[in-house]
Amino acid sequence: MTRPNVLVTCPPMLGLIDEFAAAFEEKGLDFTPAKVTQILSVEELLEIVPKHDGWIIGDDPATRAVVEAGVKGKLKAAVKWGVGVDNVDFAAFRDFGVPVENTPGVFGGEVADVALTYTLGLARETYRIDREIRLNNGWPKPSGISVAGRTVAVVGFGDIGRQTAKRIIACGGKVIAYDPFYKPFAGVDVETAEWPARLGEADFLIFTCPLNDGTRGMFNRDILSKLKRGVRVVNVARGPVVVEAALLEGLESGVVHSAALDVFEVEPLAPDNPLRRFDRCIFGSHNGSNSADAVRRVSHIAIGKIARFLGSAA
Repeated sequence: MTRPNVLVTCPPMLGLIDEFAAAFEEKGLDFTPAKVTQILSVEELLEIVPKHDGWIIGDDPATRAVVEAGVKGKLKAAVKWGVGVDNVDFAAFRDFGVPVENTPGVFGGEVADVALTYTLGLARETYRIDREIRLNNGWPKPSGISVAGRTVAVVGFGDIGRQTAKRIIACGGKVIAYDPFYKPFAGVDVETAEWPARLGEADFLIFTCPLNDGTRGMFNRDILSKLKRGVRVVNVARGPVVVEAALLEGLESGVVHSAALDVFEVEPLAPDNPLRRFDRCIFGSHNGSNSADAVRRVSHIAIGKIARFLGSAA
């Protein structure tokens, strides 16, 4: 009997894929590691997904067309690796009778660590200092600001938002949380507000929310007039939460002092993207969750789920 074959398109998991061979073997599964930098295109997915019984999805466009093509081929189940699900058409999977789940609540600490790192980097300009020393033989001494005593707006108070707030509070900052589904979290004492109220108080604005119809384009041109001049912006959520044209306008006017972006509207960041002009900004590669410890933990969860699905579909 031919063993089920699982397509893996998630870059963090692919980075350690040899470590998971034994886990696939134990579950009676073969696997195919895709060649991918960030995501595969719809056209690429239409070609490759139908050839596989299972699919561990990264941030690829798991659209209705892809699901339909998969079902016409061999596809019987899928798992979205990680927390974010904005790229997955769950209704299509349901309509075609293909079970699919994500791996919720798994990266709060890892992404929050990156959010804090970016916040401190913007506050003290440590990344810019490093670049000036390495690239220009400089010795700059910019006067940064302290996080202690500052107000930090955290947009999204799920696992990542709560963990980010916890770290900011440990640094002495005050947190205003924005989340229509806010629930108190033990040991994390924050104030709350309804977006965009009280934005003028924030020295830092950190996005940790999921991407959905309510959060897409939250940071836009209309928000600029409500911001405190010199605010520092961090996005570890999803690129489309921030309208880059509006952020550019804020940076050019000085309303936004600087920004740290782990995610962008289009990824990877294009060589000619005008955000690159601002040397106080910090750029990531949509890598906030990618610690080896977290990748191992979540990948084993994903393998277990896809094995369960495929076992029940056998």
